Amino acid sequence: MNINSNSVDIDWSYLLDRVEHLMDLGEEFLTRKLAEFQFDPALLESILAWRWQQENQSGYLHPIIHPDLPDHADLLGIDPSLTRLRRNTRQFVQRLPANNVLLWGARGTGKSSAVKGLLGEFAGAGLRLVEVRKEDLFQLPAITELLRPQPYRFILFCDDLSFDESEVDYRELKALLEGGIEARPENLLIYATSNRRHLMPERLSDNSGGEEIHPEEAIAEKISLSDRFGITLGFYPTTQESYLEIVRHFARRRELPIADDQLTAAALEWAMLRGARSGRVARQFIDDLTGQLLLDEPPSFPQGN
Repeated sequence: MNINSNSVDIDWSYLLDRVEHLMDLGEEFLTRKLAEFQFDPALLESILAWRWQQENQSGYLHPIIHPDLPDHADLLGIDPSLTRLRRNTRQFVQRLPANNVLLWGARGTGKSSAVKGLLGEFAGAGLRLVEVRKEDLFQLPAITELLRPQPYRFILFCDDLSFDESEVDYRELKALLEGGIEARPENLLIYATSNRRHLMPERLSDNSGGEEIHPEEAIAEKISLSDRFGITLGFYPTTQESYLEIVRHFARRRELPIADDQLTAAALEWAMLRGARSGRVARQFIDDLTGQLLLDEPPSFPQGN
């Protein structure tokens, strides 16, 4: 029997919608299967840090064999923030109510080191760290589904986080923090660092209204993400006194053979050339100074006052 194709009434729009839906379901299924295939829960016993690795729109947990584990004793000048961060983490690993945390403020002041350093204290209590980059936030549902049944406590670490108005990835983060229909796993918290207090750019036009009929709604949208973090910790620019204290601390730890007046003059000159004072700048100075002192030829230092 011959069928005249011209007589067949096909709703092409509906057909394309169905095909796209099936492709989305297939991609979601492959994402989950890839994650399950790559991840061996037994490795959580010995591997403390992981990174969510994206591959062809899918992802899996990649083990970090040599994690960076800063010592909190080397983070000077931020004691109140460290105390609160550690207390919240202690509540979390002891299966008590705890909050997601946003660490915001000046660059190089120890925000990332404060989070990574938690493993040194709490890994024995079951804490594990999972790094999730901003571009992978859309896969948060797959990550949480993978981690929910595991008998460990997970911090999802989002480092140097910020968004422009045109980016939509932050919506997955908002839903996981609070507001989504699915309950957040009780064994998971999010610790994020950012140079921005509200994670999104704020403009003078936000206060003047610009073209917005209801400017207060635009402002509310921008701060709605940061409001979902129960704890926000500010890290402020390092004073000269604190900067020199950090320099002297590292110099003592490394037993550097240098007089204090020479150390002070060299550290201040380094900070002036860098245009910044921070714990990061202090560590970079000490690394450079240590290398100089280990060379065959003695370095030349600025003269102290």
